[in-house]
Amino acid sequence: MVQHNDIVLFHYSFSPFARKVVWYLTLRGIEYGQCMQPIYLPREDINALGVKYRRIPIMSIGRDMYCDTRLILQKLEAKFASGALGASQPDEKAIEKLLESWTIDGGIFVRAAQAIPPEMPLMKDPKFTKDREDYMGRSWELESIKAMRPEALTHIRDAFVFLETGLLADGRQWVLKTEKASMADIEAVWPFHWLLELKGALPPTLVSKEKFPKVFAWIKRFSEAVSVAKSSAPQPTTLKGAEAVKYVIQADFSEPEGNVDASDPLGLKKGQDVESWPIDSGFKHHDRGKLVSLTSTEVVLASQSKVGGKEVRIHHPRWNYRIRAVSGGGVKL
Repeated sequence: MVQHNDIVLFHYSFSPFARKVVWYLTLRGIEYGQCMQPIYLPREDINALGVKYRRIPIMSIGRDMYCDTRLILQKLEAKFASGALGASQPDEKAIEKLLESWTIDGGIFVRAAQAIPPEMPLMKDPKFTKDREDYMGRSWELESIKAMRPEALTHIRDAFVFLETGLLADGRQWVLKTEKASMADIEAVWPFHWLLELKGALPPTLVSKEKFPKVFAWIKRFSEAVSVAKSSAPQPTTLKGAEAVKYVIQADFSEPEGNVDASDPLGLKKGQDVESWPIDSGFKHHDRGKLVSLTSTEVVLASQSKVGGKEVRIHHPRWNYRIRAVSGGGVKL
């Protein structure tokens, strides 16, 4: 039996969102299991667990499946509260939240994805480009990628300027002037770290160590902090697909099922058949199930695994997600 706090992270190494979670687990020294996934659909392990959500990463803790990096990090902060990386003061919490929104909702990641070099082998793989068209809802034809790239690079350069002349201008080591990397650093650094590792993504005439010394030094410090933490952190237990599925469906739930907020604007009832899905990307893939819990920040659906027929609870955040009642949904539990 593997020992990893009942955590299984379903991800692939190229995903910048998955790296956020891996960094967090590493910096915290939290033991976990992982099940590596294909870079594009289908992902049979996740499908076997009854989850339609198509984005990566997904984290299971027992038979609770957590979707969306924002929710995953919130759950880890709550489950391992001692030594949490999140800010404690209101003004620092605000900065942390604004950085999260800036990199995800503010368009930084979208522009980073548009800056992927057209010469990368993946960009010539029709399965990958078709998958990303499904994910983003726009063309990933090579000519479209080439046409968008100059505009994307302009926006990314502007983001580097903001970091260099704004957030990091006073020479601080970490975003919140903490003694070590915090959640605010994770929320800010991930798209830029990812781009710098993509050979040819950022032309040196636009973005370089000479032009943005403070940003480059900060990214290097962060990488070194993760490397140091990795040297002493428990190594993740890697599970094959069938092994991970079996482990999840045989586990217990990790948290109580909760209640449905009677004052919620949607007016949904506990036990009602509903579907939930993200509206910013991956929006063609809807999870369906019986409504278990609904709060201002989270919706939980009870679905059924395709292997073993066990109830699995799927957790989505509320931000940038849509939830609606379905009739005749055929949800069997």
